[in-house]
Amino acid sequence: MKTPVFDANAIGGNAIGPLPEWDLTDLYPGEDSPELARDLDWLAGECTAFQADYEGKLSSLSAGDMLAAVKRYEEIDIIAGRIMSFAGLSYYQMTTDSERAKFLSDMQDEITNDTTALVFWGLEFNRLDDAHLDGLIAQNADLARYQPIFERMRAMRPYQLSDELEKFLHDQSVVGASAWNRLFDETMAGLSFEVNGETLNIEATLNLLTDDNRPTREAAHVALAKVFRENVKTFARIHNTLAKEKEVEDRWRGFPTPQTARHLANHVEPEVVEALRNAVVAAYPRLSHRYYRLKAKWMGLDVLQVWDRNAPLPRNPQRPISWEEAKDTVLAAYGDFDPRLADLAAPFFTDGWIDAAVKPGKAQGAFAHPTVSTVHPYVLVNYLGKTRDVMTLAHELGHGIHQRLAAGQGELLSSTPLTLAETASVFGEMLTFRKVLDQTTDKAARKALLASKVEDMINTVVRQIAFYDFECKLHAARAEGELTPDDIAVLWMSVQAQSLGDAFEFADGYENFWTYVSHFVHSPFYVYAYAFGDGLVNALYAAYTEGDPDFQQKYFDLLSAGGSKHHSELLKPFGLDATDPKFWDKGLSMIEGFIDELESMED
Repeated sequence: MKTPVFDANAIGGNAIGPLPEWDLTDLYPGEDSPELARDLDWLAGECTAFQADYEGKLSSLSAGDMLAAVKRYEEIDIIAGRIMSFAGLSYYQMTTDSERAKFLSDMQDEITNDTTALVFWGLEFNRLDDAHLDGLIAQNADLARYQPIFERMRAMRPYQLSDELEKFLHDQSVVGASAWNRLFDETMAGLSFEVNGETLNIEATLNLLTDDNRPTREAAHVALAKVFRENVKTFARIHNTLAKEKEVEDRWRGFPTPQTARHLANHVEPEVVEALRNAVVAAYPRLSHRYYRLKAKWMGLDVLQVWDRNAPLPRNPQRPISWEEAKDTVLAAYGDFDPRLADLAAPFFTDGWIDAAVKPGKAQGAFAHPTVSTVHPYVLVNYLGKTRDVMTLAHELGHGIHQRLAAGQGELLSSTPLTLAETASVFGEMLTFRKVLDQTTDKAARKALLASKVEDMINTVVRQIAFYDFECKLHAARAEGELTPDDIAVLWMSVQAQSLGDAFEFADGYENFWTYVSHFVHSPFYVYAYAFGDGLVNALYAAYTEGDPDFQQKYFDLLSAGGSKHHSELLKPFGLDATDPKFWDKGLSMIEGFIDELESMED
């Protein structure tokens, strides 16, 4: 059987059933395989040859020769990406395994050394005269297809450093941010938490914050707070170093703000992000503040503690949802929308494309890794049989389907900017939620499901914008000097109080909960993409429910476009415009509607 399985851990028990693990042989048979050795040899030789063939010559290339160069560069990108995907995914399965960590580090070193020869490409390409490049594009339709990539490259022209400095930054990257990322991952994966006599990893402990027993939730919070406090100096050092490194590079490049690089990479205008941020912050009182006051009332509490934030509603115990049931639910929801969507999702379950079990040393959270356009994505979840886990599965499968469809654009054009990267994931999650809700007739169960969805949307929109504000404050403060753990805690608590509202008390230790948010470390300012995606999908879903007969095909066209078009062009067929501030209010109104429905269900 192609898909190996892992016995579910004690938290889910036999009710969850066997859970799949990745089969990485579609990338390489193993670390010592001849296929990997062949590709490493080819990559080293091709990078050297590419430099010899093109460095100093780009301005003299014909349109056909430029196309050939782009295609060669794309093939290098595929092979390098395939190698790093294999090493990275193997590492994420067990980040505490020193052999896997060494293999990943060795591959990073080798790829970095080989691709140093390519640094000239972007620098020299950006020095081409606009009229000259436009002329080449006009002569060759196949070359013109890559214009979105050229535009993104050339958007970096004002911030480009000298060739020598760019090569230096490339070479030292393996001991810069990526090394601190690894330190964070390995430290977090190695933490253990004592809860009610059990020793748990971070995923299992965070999961207890959704337990229906309040003392258990409090015990989990106390355990998390204790371990975070013991390790806070390490995490403060990681954040200080990464923020300072970013500030130095941003200053040398001339970026006007710490967020500029992310906006450029996302191909999104700063004013669009600002409009999103302002709309969400203005909506805090009618979203999170209002909802959590309702929740406190349901729970019979004057105020909520932080360990009540994601608690299930009283008198609605959650039964474990088996992996088979989760799979069937998601595939049915996808298939009801369009059978093609279910067909695209099916191989993830049958061909070893999902790693679902909670295991010691495994990376926390969930993600869909696109690998390269010539293979297929891999999905990681930590499945514990909760309703939220089913929604997470639907979310990550949405990413995987999006990545599969976008792969048709080829390696360079398949990568979707973050402005649209959460579209398929959040839409898939919404399809799954709606299906489960439609099948739920019991009033208490329906109320609990609606409440869970509202909380997920608040976590996706309100919490992520609060995270974004925290990052903005952190990077601004770090530019003025070193930050102590207490300094960072003050910034964290300021956005938490603002976003969650007066329904909450913040127990001792919560001030250090910034430590475990991996996005702050791996992808500065990524988090607004979640709110962007949720608002966009809410607007998309409204268009779907209005009965547009061509909606499904338009949706597939949007996903299949990958990074080949700007978000404004892709949203136009749906009559949507993200530059309009009212666009975000429309998305937020869907969350308000769910809260209205919950209020109407009050006893």
